Amino acid sequence: MDFELSDDQVALQEGIRNLCEGRFDIETVRGFADTAGVDRSRWAELGETGVFGLSVDEAVGGLGLGLSDVVLVFEELGRAAIPGPLVASLLAAGIANGAVDGAIDGTAVVGLIEHNGGTGPWMVEHLDALDSLLVLFDNRVDLVSVSELSGQALEQPLDPLTPVHRVAELPAGSELGGAEMAADLRLRGTIVTAALQLGLAEAALALGVSFAKEREQFGKPIGSFQAIKHLCADMLTHVEVTRAAVYAAAVHFDQPDTGNVERAAAGAKLLASQAGSFCGKTCTQIHGGMGYTWEVDAHLYLKRSWVLDTVFGDTEHHAETVASFL
Repeated sequence: MDFELSDDQVALQEGIRNLCEGRFDIETVRGFADTAGVDRSRWAELGETGVFGLSVDEAVGGLGLGLSDVVLVFEELGRAAIPGPLVASLLAAGIANGAVDGAIDGTAVVGLIEHNGGTGPWMVEHLDALDSLLVLFDNRVDLVSVSELSGQALEQPLDPLTPVHRVAELPAGSELGGAEMAADLRLRGTIVTAALQLGLAEAALALGVSFAKEREQFGKPIGSFQAIKHLCADMLTHVEVTRAAVYAAAVHFDQPDTGNVERAAAGAKLLASQAGSFCGKTCTQIHGGMGYTWEVDAHLYLKRSWVLDTVFGDTEHHAETVASFL
């Protein structure tokens, strides 16, 4: 298994990083809190760049890339803390025959919830910004029009850039596919979400190290103190181990003969959730008392990672999945 990126992959990742730095700097991202976490014009820019059509066949307007390329892009989107139903729109764009209008080019915003077989209520993210909603059952995938949904907004969502509505009832939707599609979307979603969490962990690491170099105590940068060095080294270890796991899961998906893709995906999501939480907390700790303030960006990376831990299986679920393969 070769983890060295090709020249094309390096160029792809650098291009997305440049886009994020130029169009989605952290101050711009913070401003999305006023638009349900989604800015329509910039969402369309992501679509025009090809973000949502990465794995869609070229014949229908996509780029025809594998999941190994997709995770590189979503790692950068996570690093920039770009909010919105990024993974859901990517999955919607990949459904055959363009069944979800506007998903590929970003003219539509598509959300997703996993139906656990219960009776609700359902927690729907970014409801005010959505055009449609994918409902992922165990044995099928439905598409629900948002015009038929109504819910009560939570006053204090965990992530200020991920607004949540409590929806009492889900209307009947149109079926897009059966159990095979549901399993495929769930597997893809798990791996790509792990890539987002990897990017968030990287951002927290970079922020913590940068502050440790600049902040001085007793006439020295705090990064020169052994305790801070250990914290930064631990963050780096979490990031690098997670990167290997996420990249490996994507390779397993693209090349099924490599090994068990379910185990690889579960391991990647487990490590990514742990890395996102650890790096976010540690970055906050390095900043000291000011780390808990709204102005310091550490909480944005930490809260987003916690939110992403709840989708496509949480830490406990994936730990049990990995254990079942041992």
